[in-house]
Amino acid sequence: MNISILGAGAWGTALAIALSRQHQVMLWGRDSNLMHHMQTQRENTKRLPATLLPDALALTADLTQALSHAKQGLLILATSVAGLRPTLQTIHGHALPNVVWLCKGVETQTNLLPHQIVQHELGDQIACGALSGPSFAQEVAAGLPCALTIGSLHSQLREQVVAAVHGGSIRVYSTDDVIGVEVGGAVKNILAIATGITDGLGLGLNARAALITRGLAEIVRLGVAMGGRTETFMGLTGMGDLILTCTGDLSRNRRVGLQLAEGKSLATITADLGHVAEGIHSVQAIMQLAQTFKIDMPIVDAVARVLFQGDSPTQMVQRLLAREARDEAN
Repeated sequence: MNISILGAGAWGTALAIALSRQHQVMLWGRDSNLMHHMQTQRENTKRLPATLLPDALALTADLTQALSHAKQGLLILATSVAGLRPTLQTIHGHALPNVVWLCKGVETQTNLLPHQIVQHELGDQIACGALSGPSFAQEVAAGLPCALTIGSLHSQLREQVVAAVHGGSIRVYSTDDVIGVEVGGAVKNILAIATGITDGLGLGLNARAALITRGLAEIVRLGVAMGGRTETFMGLTGMGDLILTCTGDLSRNRRVGLQLAEGKSLATITADLGHVAEGIHSVQAIMQLAQTFKIDMPIVDAVARVLFQGDSPTQMVQRLLAREARDEAN
């Protein structure tokens, strides 16, 4: 199958490496100098260093070439949430194949989930879906096992993505619950910041387990209110991605929390990170959605207060511990 991936960041590059073992894959990046360097050095030294790019992987900075390559196959958008709409506007008007996106989060200006952005820009004429799940780029590029979920209302698109991605070290499951897939992927990043804070403060494994579990309850509350299904949040894009992002040392959002616990400023952390930590960008939009749907999300609120309202990490923990006791199901 011909597959084009738009976005030469860590995850786009990693998936391109993995899929090029079975398909004709072309990776597009807007930075022509970066793409030339990747072509000559066969390495993405900026986003995925020390990982060899296979000879079979084609690289280009020519968008028309990338879209033409995928015309009868699959187009994968490997941008951040902030980059999704500009990319869709750039490709709008071209003859497009089925479209899949990899980003997790909420558009800060509109509080829209990725599928809502895609629908706004491309309409309903193109089969599309979200490919998500617990997946660190470095491990996928190295060929280590992982499992993903394709969420789409289009059964043909789900079948195509399973055919394209499932195999070798990657398993792919499918669902028509796009909202559930995307809410889980957005909120877990914020909870990973919270977990990084508690771990950085040395509060122990008991506290970590409690935070992850109650964080999952917040995901379920918001997701169900927005139209997702409870069982989706018990799967890969809910519980699975939450566990990985909260506990894995490769998690950017977890690293944000760890550094906040050390007393570093958010400006210093983001400058040093070098990659997008979607939890920072999504937290205020998620809180606005919680208010819209009248959902209680105390952990997300506590993280927002640390990031943008001046609360210290210690105050965040105290705020959560001081909450009144309640039925666990609420």
